[in-house]
Amino acid sequence: MIVRKQARFTTRCREAVKMVSAWRVGLKKRLLMRCLPAALLAASTLLIPGCGKKDSGDDVGAVVDGHKIYRTEVDNLYQNQIAGSQQPPSGEQAASLRLNILESLIEDQILMQRAEKLGLLATDDEVERKLSEYKAPYTNEQFEARLREKKMTLDDFKRDIRRSITMEKVINKEVNSKVNVSDQDIVDYYNSHKSEFNFIEPRYHLAQIFVTPMPNPQLANQTNKAQNEPDARKKIQVVLNRLDSGDDFGTLAMNFSEDTETASNGGDLGFTFESALRNTDAGTRDAVMILKPGQYTPPLAVVHPMNKQLMGFRIVKLLARDPAGQRELSDPRVQQEIRSQLRDRREQLLKAAYYEVVRNQAKVENFYAQKVIDSNGAGAVIAK
Repeated sequence: MIVRKQARFTTRCREAVKMVSAWRVGLKKRLLMRCLPAALLAASTLLIPGCGKKDSGDDVGAVVDGHKIYRTEVDNLYQNQIAGSQQPPSGEQAASLRLNILESLIEDQILMQRAEKLGLLATDDEVERKLSEYKAPYTNEQFEARLREKKMTLDDFKRDIRRSITMEKVINKEVNSKVNVSDQDIVDYYNSHKSEFNFIEPRYHLAQIFVTPMPNPQLANQTNKAQNEPDARKKIQVVLNRLDSGDDFGTLAMNFSEDTETASNGGDLGFTFESALRNTDAGTRDAVMILKPGQYTPPLAVVHPMNKQLMGFRIVKLLARDPAGQRELSDPRVQQEIRSQLRDRREQLLKAAYYEVVRNQAKVENFYAQKVIDSNGAGAVIAK
């Protein structure tokens, strides 16, 4: 369906509950993440046991085409994932999370080596420009404090930026640049799915900036992270003040929103039909339905529908409102929706295939995975 994400708006409270207990994180997304905490995930100390092979040593989790991935890298990512949790994973859960983290690092290293062959390694100028972007929301003191919290040096941080930029360049060249959606593709899709563009009710294109008072180590954006309700109220008020001063909504969402699914996309929630909007909480519904395109709500409290617990605050912007009726192919917005949908599908398909091909071409030795197998899944837990 072209109308995607429409269920997100009415399920946001449920997702906020899930954020606190989620363990398995899609680490492949780090390839394109531009927020500070993603870049702050770097090396520290790994506690997984060595596999006992002579060439692995006691501090190597895997080897990719001769390049060692050290246990220190995995441990820092692991600690960042579980930091602040009331119930950290243990036993098999901990081992599974470590396996996922190590697998992501293996894929990263494969892409880094691919980038070197293609001459796509990030330049010093690119790293410095991205560093300036990361530091922009902070004072120097705040930025240095963030590094200390993550036990990182500036060099560590810049190294991770370099890796992120490099991998993005590889994906852009090897995958995204090869995706083409022709005008005929758009015509064919429209003719085959014309009913999708015949709306029996109005629909709303929404975006949001969401702030939660709950500490959550898995949030993609931790800019001035609120730790309690008063802090959250202050943060959302700061965002509102900047919006009122003319700051761009999408940019603020990328820098301040704590919604893991939409922050990196400027807070875009996609399209929501009017009936779905009417089923959300009364405060949000009433505030949104009186907006004109381009306007945004005041800060709105997000309350859990069952226990009435405060989950956070959000500011919602109405990007567009489409009336009921048939949308014609001549409408530029219809063409853009179809183009975006087809491009996204093809990029995801090509990316998945690309990962498989480059992985098959690489020589990978995963010592930690072997340790899990050797212990029958019971002994490969965190070593003290």
